[in-house]
Amino acid sequence: MLLAEDDRAIRHALERALTLEGYAVTAVADGVEAIAQAHRSAPDILVLDVMMPGIDGLQVCRVLRAEGDRTPILMLTALVETPDRIAGLDAGADDYVVKPFDVDEVFARLRALLRRTDGTASSENGHHVAPDTPDGQVTAADVRMDPQARRAWRGDRELELTRTEFDLLELLVRNAGIVLDHATIYDRIWGYDFGPGSKNLAVYVGYLRRKVDEPGATSLIHTVRGVGYVLRED
Repeated sequence: MLLAEDDRAIRHALERALTLEGYAVTAVADGVEAIAQAHRSAPDILVLDVMMPGIDGLQVCRVLRAEGDRTPILMLTALVETPDRIAGLDAGADDYVVKPFDVDEVFARLRALLRRTDGTASSENGHHVAPDTPDGQVTAADVRMDPQARRAWRGDRELELTRTEFDLLELLVRNAGIVLDHATIYDRIWGYDFGPGSKNLAVYVGYLRRKVDEPGATSLIHTVRGVGYVLRED
C-alpha cells in the first residue's frame, strides 16, 4: 500500500494503524513522492490526501489514471461539500473518506476496494436477478455490462466509470426492477453501513446518473424516498 499524506502526525498515526492491521505500508509526504513511488513499485492500493503541497492528491490521481494505472485509490479529504467530493471522483478516485475520520472506516473502505479488485463483490450479492448472457455480459434496459472486462455501455455509448461507479451500476443492473435499500447497497459495495447521516451513497448515485442519463435520455436510476434506489425504465 502507498500512503501519501503531508501532515506528519496523521501520516505516522495512519501508517502505524495500517501496519497493525496487516498492511505493508510505504508512506510519503507529498504528491511528487507519491507518483515516483507508484512508478517504482506498483502498490495494491493508494491512499491519497487531497490537500498536499505542490502536486495534490487530485493531480496524482489524474496522472496515474492518464497513464492507464487502474490501482484502487482512496482519497482523504477535509473538503466536505458535495462538489469537492465529486472533484475527487472526477479525477478517477474510487472512494473517499472525510477528515476527521474513524480509522475503522478507513479499514472498511480499503477492504471493500480490495475485495472488488479481487472480483468478488458482485458474487456476494444474493439477488442476482439479471442473469449473465452467454458471453458473460449483464443487461437491463439499454445498459450492457461486461464484468470481466469492467466495461459498460448505454446503447452504443461506452460509459467511463470509476471502480465504485461500475460496481454500483452492476448491482443496480443485476437487480433491475428491485428497490435496493441504503443498507443493502452499502453492504454490497462498501461492506460497511455508514449510517443514515452519510451522504456517500447519494453522491455516488448522483454522479453515476450524470454519466448514465445524458440529456434527452430516459432516466434509469430512480430514488425511492426513504428506502433506496432502483434501476428501471418508467
